[in-house]
Amino acid sequence: MIRPLSYLLACLLLPLAACQRAPEPVAPASDQAAAQAEATQADTGTDQPGDDVPPATAPPGTLPPRLQQGGQALARWDGYGDVRLGMSADQVREHWGGRLAGGPDENSGGVDGCYYLRPIWAVDDRSFGFMVEAGKLVRYDSLNAKELAPGGGRVGMTAEDIHRLYPDHLEVQPHKYEDGGQYLRATQADQPGVLVFETDAQGTVTRWRVGLPPAVDYVEGCY
Repeated sequence: MIRPLSYLLACLLLPLAACQRAPEPVAPASDQAAAQAEATQADTGTDQPGDDVPPATAPPGTLPPRLQQGGQALARWDGYGDVRLGMSADQVREHWGGRLAGGPDENSGGVDGCYYLRPIWAVDDRSFGFMVEAGKLVRYDSLNAKELAPGGGRVGMTAEDIHRLYPDHLEVQPHKYEDGGQYLRATQADQPGVLVFETDAQGTVTRWRVGLPPAVDYVEGCY
């Protein structure tokens, strides 16, 4: 039986039409990203903050000094950061802005005695601490190798480095406890504070302190 030409053409065109179906619409890239983010959050069970949410930060005063205020050097001849020599203990706490451990007790002689206030991250009083005597801030101590003293000195430098940094008004005294060690006592005109570096027998700075005389020269601190 001979098929009509129209019938044969229809048979040939039907498969071609099936292959040329209109493609399904594709979602914009932004919609795809949003969908992916929602899927990720659903999988993890957590909500991710948006771009306008600032990162979490630690409370003031809980970070080491070198991490406060963008890593700036905070040590001064007349104080540390917003804390100033001569402030009351309450003013020190207020201007520090964070929790300070320590305080007066029977061993320190009470509020009129000598004691240290130190940040919660400090290992002990003289790793970093504020010395209070008779109710006033008279000194602060540091042995942090990354903390800059006023004028640029720091733990780990040599005595020669200190002499170069503080060429004027530098007094050298023998160490009370370490043979060959020294106290390098620096002053600056028109500044109330005195800066004292301690060195070991090899001439390396091991710690430093800033304070008002005579408290800055107390070798044992409050003890």
